[in-house]
Amino acid sequence: MGIYGAINTAVSGLTAQATALENISGNVANSQTTGYKRLDTTFSDLVSGGGYTQAAQVSGTTTSTSRATNTIQGDITDVDVDTYMAINGEGYFVVTRASDVIDGSTSFAEETFYTRAGDFERDQEGYLINGAGYYLQGFPLDPETGNAIGDAASVIRVENQPLAASATTTIDYQANLPRIPQPNDYADTDASALLNGSVGTGNVDAADNQDFLDSSISGGSISIYNQNGTAMNVEVRYAKTANEDTGALPPVEDTWNMYIATGEDTGDTWYNVGEVTFDDTGELSSMDGTLGIGTADFANENFTIASLTIGGTTVSNVEISFGGGALTQYSDADGTASSVSLDQDGYAAGELVGVAVDESGRVIASYSNNQQRPVFQIPLATFEAEQNLQRVDGAAFAATSSSGDPDLTGGGQIRSNKLELSNADIADEFSKLIITQQAYSANSKIVTSADEMLDSALNMVR
Repeated sequence: MGIYGAINTAVSGLTAQATALENISGNVANSQTTGYKRLDTTFSDLVSGGGYTQAAQVSGTTTSTSRATNTIQGDITDVDVDTYMAINGEGYFVVTRASDVIDGSTSFAEETFYTRAGDFERDQEGYLINGAGYYLQGFPLDPETGNAIGDAASVIRVENQPLAASATTTIDYQANLPRIPQPNDYADTDASALLNGSVGTGNVDAADNQDFLDSSISGGSISIYNQNGTAMNVEVRYAKTANEDTGALPPVEDTWNMYIATGEDTGDTWYNVGEVTFDDTGELSSMDGTLGIGTADFANENFTIASLTIGGTTVSNVEISFGGGALTQYSDADGTASSVSLDQDGYAAGELVGVAVDESGRVIASYSNNQQRPVFQIPLATFEAEQNLQRVDGAAFAATSSSGDPDLTGGGQIRSNKLELSNADIADEFSKLIITQQAYSANSKIVTSADEMLDSALNMVR
């Protein structure tokens, strides 16, 4: 059986090397496929019959199997598409396929697949789909808390629905008022730094508007929004009404009135919000809302305006907050309000202008009103035996009984604006190709030599 055994062994070698060649061919073909995991080839020997010791045995046939390289990460490269992403570490994106399109609406298969190909882009329906046609899945996020809703991933869809307007409820205010303000009518005396006596207390009448402007200083401005998103410009001014006099009984502290423009040319032109006083260290010592439209809460350092109307537009329950000692009175040579900062929490309605993925794996919707909303959390699936996943078209995999069920609670880190390249290296594959080609030629030579030896044996009989 020696010559026939040699032929049989050489044929098994040809078959095994042909499998290796097929894997090499596939790896080379997919060297530029995003997220592709190459298949290496493992060779195993099959022992031929013979004696009980190796000296009495002969080499047997061989068989080849494919070896997965799922755990070997490809290089990660930068890209300029906001919805492209890569996984640094273990894990797979959870995806599915479309099953049908009816009246322009896509329905999806119940099968779930897993891929490292993160070249996802938003299609005309708002779904994130990669180049192989797989749709990304994730956990929808609660718009109020930002937490995931449920534990079942669904197909991610970011629709073109506008973001509704949100009324301003809080204006966070920071400013330092000068110890001696220098309004327009300041004449280098403490008395000239005070509010013109003709203006009086309360709101400013149109007849006293110029006297008010000349004896007050600007406190900044900001746009706020009412319930339907209409913008309102809040312009703030401060007028000092009393200088500190520690000899008086009771002592008189530095006192200011805060005003907001009404947006009107007739009637009241400025609202008196309330009165603030400062101690000799420049810290806020009291607040009083009895003279103005603001209800003072000194414990929380804020004025609350129940109904603020500016230029005919009204917004309700606006809180002007000076929390954390943000309103002070320290000496300032310029005589103007310094370190002025106003921030508010409202916004107008906005159109969807972009979708991106952040470093924590959240899908972020951006709107024309400069608002951003996290809408989905992208999970990563891990497996106990990922080498036993079943390969499917499009650099994707399906779970099997040998791979175990997916775990969506772990995985590596999602990297935004990145892509994972194929882990097949052209230079390595060509090195393996040369070895495979030589091994195949050698096995074919054995078949040829064995055939010639058989001819010689048969010719002896003849």
